[in-house]
Amino acid sequence: QVQLVESGGGSVQAGGTLTLSCAASGARYDYSNYCLGWFRQTPGKEREGVAGIDSGGTPLYADSVKGRFTVSRDNAKRTLYLQMNSLKPEDTAVYYCAAEGGVGYCYMPVAADLIAAFRYRGQGTEVTVSS
Repeated sequence: QVQLVESGGGSVQAGGTLTLSCAASGARYDYSNYCLGWFRQTPGKEREGVAGIDSGGTPLYADSVKGRFTVSRDNAKRTLYLQMNSLKPEDTAVYYCAAEGGVGYCYMPVAADLIAAFRYRGQGTEVTVSS
């Protein structure tokens, strides 16, 4: 079982920057073996995969955030990050951290939306972007 705790959410004006963090604990396997990612959800909408990163550090982004968001991981700290630049009101959502895999090298799925189906998820952190 992997426990994930997000932090860093808040309110910001359009064009601003926020950095989310996700600390992991309780992993049965080496942390570097896990695929990690972020998805978001707003009331009445489907979950949307935002960004993910595989065991080797290769990122995957949804088209809606490419060029604005950067996902990274620090395996020594067991922490996942999401730097969000040039934020837009449509980025307003609860952001969740997620993890999948554990046994051996993990490759990200082809589509970012599949991040929302990862087995392990945090409780979420709220991001509000005002215009």
